[in-house]
Amino acid sequence: MVEVVLGQALAAIGAGVAVGFAGLGSGLGQGIAAAGAVGAVAEDENMFARGIIFSALSETQAIYGFLIAILLLVFSKLIGGGTLSTTAGIVAIGAGAAIGFAGLGSGMGQGITSAAAAGAVVEDEDMFARGIIFAALSETQAIYGFLIAILLMVFGGIIG
Repeated sequence: MVEVVLGQALAAIGAGVAVGFAGLGSGLGQGIAAAGAVGAVAEDENMFARGIIFSALSETQAIYGFLIAILLLVFSKLIGGGTLSTTAGIVAIGAGAAIGFAGLGSGMGQGITSAAAAGAVVEDEDMFARGIIFAALSETQAIYGFLIAILLMVFGGIIG
């Protein structure tokens, strides 16, 4: 029987929060963007490739959450054996929450902006690059959450 100490159990919760909430934001964002892209493709068949690009932008939040979850699982010694202090486990929940909630909001915001951008490109093809830039602005919140999660893991005794 495998025994998991409290610190590792908390790190597992942090990993779940990281990938769960970031994935939720990413999925909602992609759904919103895809809905706008489908409408754009219905108006102009040439919008299919650009619609896919707008729909895929929100995927990065899930990737950030996945990376933090993997780091938490590996460095908490949940994979491979060992122990993790309770304090470090609580830090792991903070790290998971940092990227999870940042990814949730960022993914949804990026999806909304991407849907609007797809509609704008149907009206004016010159809006594509500007639409990508507007949609990418929402990404910064996920990057902040990702960086804070890394800093928490480094200075909280999980990595290093």
